[in-house]
Amino acid sequence: MATLEGKPAPPFSLAGSDGKTHSLADYQGRTLVVYFYPRDNTPGCTKEACAFRDLHAQVRELDAQVLGVSRDSLASHDKFIGKFGLPFALLSDPDAEMMQAYGAFGEKTMYGKKVTGVIRSTVVIGPDGRVLKHWPKVAKAETHPEQVLDFLRQAVQG
Repeated sequence: MATLEGKPAPPFSLAGSDGKTHSLADYQGRTLVVYFYPRDNTPGCTKEACAFRDLHAQVRELDAQVLGVSRDSLASHDKFIGKFGLPFALLSDPDAEMMQAYGAFGEKTMYGKKVTGVIRSTVVIGPDGRVLKHWPKVAKAETHPEQVLDFLRQAVQG
């Protein structure tokens, strides 16, 4: 997937775990971190979600909002949030439409085999609706949120 950096973020409108429908337009004028992950309650996804949870206050201090997106149902998201105390909304993208628009769904290698599925990735969308940063493939789920926070700090100070 080519990078989305510098391009307008693809519009989206998805149901969230907080009972609201979230769309790109809702975040105009704010910085938005959207991370795409394969599945609730799996080891890597849990580590990533908990790392974003642990850094959430620092992300909010930089006036940024975090959203997680997977194909899981809202009921699954509710259990995941409850189990790990996640302070941000998780969006349900059952048809992977948003994920496809952001390059977060497609062919990947899993256990040495090529499969089609969710590609762990993250975008930071600026207040103007453009993608400031795109990680098209996240290798280390547990340390990636720290990379995102470092980028946000640089973006705010720069």
